[in-house]
Amino acid sequence: MKATVWSKYNCPYCDQAKALLKMKGIPFEEKKIGDGYSKEDLLEAVPTARKVPQIFLGEELIGGFTELKAKLS
Repeated sequence: MKATVWSKYNCPYCDQAKALLKMKGIPFEEKKIGDGYSKEDLLEAVPTARKVPQIFLGEELIGGFTELKAKLS
């Protein structure tokens, strides 16, 4: 299973989510807004997104860091 993390710079929850995935040994791809990706790209992937991170496990949208933590515990 591979994760996708939509993130942005200076986002503590994004950093915590990536650290948690690393700790659990789950490989992930980071799609960072402002670094090759735009807010529009995020909204295309997650039309309801109001904040980052937005995290997918495989094709399933998990949500943010709190939801990821709950899912992996």
